[in-house]
Amino acid sequence: MNTGDTAFMLIATAMVMLMTPGLALFYGGLVRSKNVLGTIMQSMICLGIVSIVWVLYGYSLAFGPDNGGLIGDLSLMGLNGVTLSPGPYSKTIPDLLFCAFQLMFAIITPALISGAIAERMKFSAYLLFITLWSSLVYLPICHWVWGGGWLAKLGALDFAGGTVIHINSGIAALVAAVMLGKRKGWGRESFHPHNLPMTILGAGLLWFGWFGFNAGSALSAGETAALAFFTTQVATGAAVLSWLIVEWMVQKKPTTLGAVSGALAGLVAITPAAGFVSPVSAIIIGFSAGAICYGAVLAKNKLGYDDALDVVGIHGVGGLWGALATGLFASTAVNPAGANGLFFGNPHQLLVQVIGAGAAIAYSVVLTSIILKVVGALTGGIRLEQEDEMQGLDLSQHSEVGYTS
Repeated sequence: MNTGDTAFMLIATAMVMLMTPGLALFYGGLVRSKNVLGTIMQSMICLGIVSIVWVLYGYSLAFGPDNGGLIGDLSLMGLNGVTLSPGPYSKTIPDLLFCAFQLMFAIITPALISGAIAERMKFSAYLLFITLWSSLVYLPICHWVWGGGWLAKLGALDFAGGTVIHINSGIAALVAAVMLGKRKGWGRESFHPHNLPMTILGAGLLWFGWFGFNAGSALSAGETAALAFFTTQVATGAAVLSWLIVEWMVQKKPTTLGAVSGALAGLVAITPAAGFVSPVSAIIIGFSAGAICYGAVLAKNKLGYDDALDVVGIHGVGGLWGALATGLFASTAVNPAGANGLFFGNPHQLLVQVIGAGAAIAYSVVLTSIILKVVGALTGGIRLEQEDEMQGLDLSQHSEVGYTS
């Protein structure tokens, strides 16, 4: 047991927890005022649901002894055998602290999906969807990559969640947005954010928490944590600049929404690579992410799907770029525990990254589609009635309002 590592991971875990309320504010400011509380609730409720799922069976299925490379077993149900001593994944910190750290990842991942289906999903359907999706989609993919599953054995690199979290949630968000359909008036009426300062505050909390997200994934207060901390910062800064440059060229004005969207794109893209690449490589990854994700956000209008808060363009596409970029820029010179990527003499690593990303995409598409069908059948439909949608989530689902005159 190392008290320094333990203190570091306690702080990192708390920082990752703060990201979910930060996401709630980020998303809440982007919707219309009649939906602000309902949108915030969709993130906050994940802190409740996923915490219980994680203790009962989630941690066991994600990080329990491997079954055929696909899923853990149920030997750790109720955290049976998870102790305050170092465990198989935590050499210098309590096993329970590692469990807590991973719980915060499991919480924010389904919350990310809510941005794509903002302003039009029934709360009752959302509750069931989050429970089933966390259990049937997040837990297996988490095990594949981080729990000793088949992608881990293949050698896939995902330092802090490019595949497990961002590709996974981004693809699920695309499926959910398509299956729910467009918001009433989409393409004809204005859907401007009602409170951009709230969104910027949320983005700041996300950026702050992301240092715990990425640096904490080193699981100790050492060289790799320092590397991940620094690469996270410079990649994100580069993405802010590139998003604004492209936005300025296309729309003739740089915007604050563009700046925070670029920041999020950079954070997403560097996540899988943070502990495996040099600072210069991180800048290239982040700068590319800003432009790539901006283009993906513009493409949704041409493709005709209503991803309300750009989850697909930022998390899905940004996570995919980050996973592939890891296969390009990873270097054992900065982290001997990783692998060299294509640009450092190992093209095989890029192939492994492609396989990992492709498997996550295919699995998430199929299972998310099935889960939404089941949820719709059990709850009488996943979408709000037209009258409730026009009234807004706050009143129709929660009988409250975010603002009073």
